[in-house]
Parts: sequence; structure tokens; C-alpha cells
Amino acid sequence: MRIVLVSDIHSNAVALDAVLAALPPYDELWCLGDTIGYGPEPNRCLEHMRQLATHALTGNHDLASLGLVSLADFNALARTANQWNNEQLEPDLRAYLQELPASLSLPPAVTLAHASPRDPIWEYILDAETARANLDHFETQICFVGHTHVPMMFAQHADGKIELRRGRAGEVLRIKPDSRYIINPGSVGQPRDGDPRAAYAIWDTKVNTLRFNRVEYDIEATQRKMHAAKLPDLLAERLSFGR
Repeated sequence: MRIVLVSDIHSNAVALDAVLAALPPYDELWCLGDTIGYGPEPNRCLEHMRQLATHALTGNHDLASLGLVSLADFNALARTANQWNNEQLEPDLRAYLQELPASLSLPPAVTLAHASPRDPIWEYILDAETARANLDHFETQICFVGHTHVPMMFAQHADGKIELRRGRAGEVLRIKPDSRYIINPGSVGQPRDGDPRAAYAIWDTKVNTLRFNRVEYDIEATQRKMHAAKLPDLLAERLSFGR
């Protein structure tokens, strides 16, 4: 089975369309949350996920845009964007988003969590120590996460050591049967690893490999949409730098 992994689309439909256009034939698409927030097209992104995602999660920006977590937990730019996203939501897509979980167990092989299995809404897994602490909070071999906007792989091998690796474009990771993994495919709509291209990953369960991918998209088109919506200029500008 070939499974597409997307996360942190953040209402950037131009980036999402570029990812979808670049995909080879696949069997399922899984979304790891934060489909909306920050960007200018929440309804279009949600509609794509409603139609295409076999499994989809909610994230902290999704919940903030729904009014289900406090906007006080976000910086001023994110608060403004989340409130604007809230005001745009069509009723049926709001209802769809409200039903999504923040984590999901798909035994025997996989767990999905927006942020981390220990704290599916807020925790950032960016270092080996945090990854190790989270290994006790899921029972499957692999946990796929989003939230950080950075493609990464954490692996605990048979000797107990934790391997940490950034997911570089085109890199293929071979899943070892005696290792456990926490894997982040990166962000479709707002990358933060210095590469402005949209990020996603493809897991091929038949050969047990995962490929990190990037695709260019029309960043200026998204920026124009953000300016037209009067979203904060800095949120639009950072798309050019992947930061």
C-alpha cells in the first residue's frame, strides 16, 4: 500500500494543489492536522481533506480557529489569522473539522498524532530526549506526527540508541523491523526548515520505505490571496523563506 502523509496545510490551497498534482498513484492519504489557520483558503483545504483523506486529525490551529482552545495561547499574528479563518468557515466544513481527533491508533503498525503521542495538541518533538520520552506513549512501531513544520525522523534501534535525522527532499528511509519510529513529513503550507517548497512524504508499506518529498508552488499567488484577505504581512512574507 502507498500512503501519502500531509500535515500543516494551514489554509494554503495553492501549496496543497501542487502536492496533489505531483503525487504518483496512491492508495490512501492521511492528514496529520492543522489543515487551517495562517493562510487564506480554509474551506478549500478542508474540502480537499474531506474528499481525499482516509484519516485526518485536528491540530492546535484547527481548534483555535473553531474556538475550542483559547486564542490567548497564540502569538498576535496567529490569533489574527485563526480568528479570520474562524469567520470564513462554511457550516458543513466546520462540522467536519469539529469531529476530527487529535490522535488516532491504527494497530498493529501505526499511531497518528498531531503534535506528539504524549500531548497530541501542543508538544513539539524536535530533539532526541523528547522523542525518547514519547516512545512510552504509543505501542505501535511507527508514530506519524506534524506540528513542528520540519521534516524529521527519530528512530530507536535495537541497541536503545535514538537516531535523529532531518528529512531531506528525495531521501528514502528504510523502516527496519527491529526499530521504532517517530516521523514528521513536514508542512505543506508553511515549511519552517529553510526550504519554502511544500513538504510531504509517501510511505510504501509493501517495501517498508518512506520517502520525504518537496514540490515548488506559486508562493506569490498565496501571498496575494493573504494580502487581499488582509492577513498579517509577516505571515505572507515568511512563506518566501520557509521560516
